[in-house]
Amino acid sequence: MVDFATRRVAMVEEQLRGRDVRDPRVLAAMGEVPREAFVPRGERGRAYLDTPLSIGHGQTISQPFIVAAMLEAAGAGPDDRLLDVGAGSGYAAAVASLVVATVHAVERIPALGEEAADRLARLGYGDVELRIGDGALGWPEAAPFDVVLVAAAGAEVPPALHEQLAVGGRLVMPVGEPGGTQVLRRVTRTAEDRWESADLGAVRFVALIT
Repeated sequence: MVDFATRRVAMVEEQLRGRDVRDPRVLAAMGEVPREAFVPRGERGRAYLDTPLSIGHGQTISQPFIVAAMLEAAGAGPDDRLLDVGAGSGYAAAVASLVVATVHAVERIPALGEEAADRLARLGYGDVELRIGDGALGWPEAAPFDVVLVAAAGAEVPPALHEQLAVGGRLVMPVGEPGGTQVLRRVTRTAEDRWESADLGAVRFVALIT
């Protein structure tokens, strides 16, 4: 029988602490959420490898390090309202729900979104609000957000996501062409009409489909 708890501890120590993820709330959340419950049954034995895994429909669950690094790069805190774009299996939303105050998640593919919502509720993350829709449009009724995380790459940050950031809010998203060069970009809204960006390093994500 696979000892997932031991593998989860090793993942936190080796893949996260070992690569300079330091936020204690992020590390604690990553050590609590059972990633094996968010991947297909045939992939559960690989749940804590340092790699993305297929979740069907041409989509993947990000490697653990990327989930943790994006939350840390966004400076996610206990009072923040967070928007998760590209919810996939719901894993990142579950982790984020232990770090921030509220999580709204959007998934474009109905089958994935419905499965994720059921999974989150079953595992006790029922405070995550998830809906099916075009993530590039965000969630206007719930805006503004202190943190926006986008788990798919686009040529640029969608304008709606810029606008749904609170002043002082941070957005983290891979920017670049599918199959080509992508960088993880952090955008901070510094005023009502001003945003600043910083590139955090090379990444590879599936495409943001709108």
